[in-house]
Amino acid sequence: MKEFTLPRLTGGLLLAGFILPAGAVQAGDAEAIIQSKCVACHTQENAKPLQMSRMSHQRKTPEGWLMTIARMQVMHGLDVTDDERRTLVKYFADKQGLAPEETEDSRYAMERRLNTMESFESTNFEEMCSRCHSGARVTLQRRPASEWKHLVNFHLGQWPTLEYQALARDRDWMDLAFKEMVPELANEFPLQSASWDKWQSAKKLPASGSWSFSAQMPGKGDIRGVMTVSGGKEDQYKVTVEGEYADGSTLQGSGTAIVYTGYEWRANLTVDGVKMRQVFALSEDGSELTGRMFEAVHDEAGMDFTAVRAGSTPTLLSVQPGYIRAGSTDVLTLVGTGLGQQVSLGDGIRVVSELYRDGNKVVLQATADSKAQPGARNVVAGQADGAVLNVYDQIGSVKVVPDFAVARVGGNGGSTPKYNGYFQAEAWMNGADGQPGTEDDMRIGFVPAKWHVEPFDEQAAADRDTHFTGRMDEKTGVFTTAAAGPNPERRMSTNNAGNLKVVAEVMEGNAVLNAEGQMIVTVQRWNNPPLP
Repeated sequence: MKEFTLPRLTGGLLLAGFILPAGAVQAGDAEAIIQSKCVACHTQENAKPLQMSRMSHQRKTPEGWLMTIARMQVMHGLDVTDDERRTLVKYFADKQGLAPEETEDSRYAMERRLNTMESFESTNFEEMCSRCHSGARVTLQRRPASEWKHLVNFHLGQWPTLEYQALARDRDWMDLAFKEMVPELANEFPLQSASWDKWQSAKKLPASGSWSFSAQMPGKGDIRGVMTVSGGKEDQYKVTVEGEYADGSTLQGSGTAIVYTGYEWRANLTVDGVKMRQVFALSEDGSELTGRMFEAVHDEAGMDFTAVRAGSTPTLLSVQPGYIRAGSTDVLTLVGTGLGQQVSLGDGIRVVSELYRDGNKVVLQATADSKAQPGARNVVAGQADGAVLNVYDQIGSVKVVPDFAVARVGGNGGSTPKYNGYFQAEAWMNGADGQPGTEDDMRIGFVPAKWHVEPFDEQAAADRDTHFTGRMDEKTGVFTTAAAGPNPERRMSTNNAGNLKVVAEVMEGNAVLNAEGQMIVTVQRWNNPPLP
């Protein structure tokens, strides 16, 4: 048997393989690779356009196609180079991808938002599909009924004990899978769709240009800056990022990017010495990029990111910070493009002075009248709008975001890194009844807090979980987990897992407002695919 090299099956490392280096095999060679490397298992159904059994009857995201090709390598001995794999991913994602509206509800999986709590209307779907992996892995695929049936058979062949597991052994699993789930999946996620037909014929715009961006990162706060994109041949780009955090410290980085399916932006950058990824969606008119930028090794550490292309319709991305207290004077930064000279912050808010201006931001000193009516204000800078500023008179309550999180031990000489916890304190103003937790409460925004952890329950206290699981940074809300492996100091030398209560304390005048969340600290992420 011919030897071949197995791909390194970790999410970050496989994602790194997305970016095509200079001199790589180009997308035009994909069909030649398919005809030379795939015909051992797949039959050719048509020559022009090329159609192959199984593979031509599915549509997926770039991550989905990457996982499929990697599985062919691991399970079936497919012998392709890294460059050839990148070429195949590009080819399939462009030719058999998903339209923007087909991915919008499931992008959290591609963006590595791993604390997302999924919920689906179909109980069958939750019990049959999303009990072993994320439901998004399914919703980011499109197949005809025959291919959904093949997928059921694949699961049984690959995991023959599946029918004897929980939520399977207590029912006629096979009958349910074929007679109910296959029709449901084929109806909800069909191969043919009007949105995909429309997107295939839509004009695809290059991503080159200057982009003004606004971001928000747990532990660091608001971020703004400029991303410069050059190139575009074979949808490949060079990227530089220059920006600043809310505390005035700078952010600088550069790297390369590629666009799949006409809108799926993926980039590898080094930012301030840290390797990072970008998973963005380019808007259909080519004027905006939205998504998440996160560390390559610690993908839990990242920022929500929105960018607008310079020269497009005047747009106000954000006001940083996004709130002001009635009766106070603050420095506000407006971020966007085409920001006009005439700035309106809304009723009861006056611009005292303009401190700085360039093509991407305007820094203002503003005062909110002591009698300003609480609520959201639409902010306008010339013809640019799209952002709001929340006016409040008092913080009524605070929430921990996320209110439930999972962190993981790691490191300690092992192959898997730690997965830390990142928390923010979200302030709310009480509604008309003056009581927190009602429908008319107004979200103010993320505010500074003092952080600590406590045992979640009596068992956690008895096991001294707060001592062994890691340490919380009281200023940033970042929880750094402890080392992996058995700990001889713990009862029965167990590992450093635990159950913690996450507590935020926010000062409101002389009062302290508390908020609580929960964090499970558990074992390493042994299986870390591009789509969880």
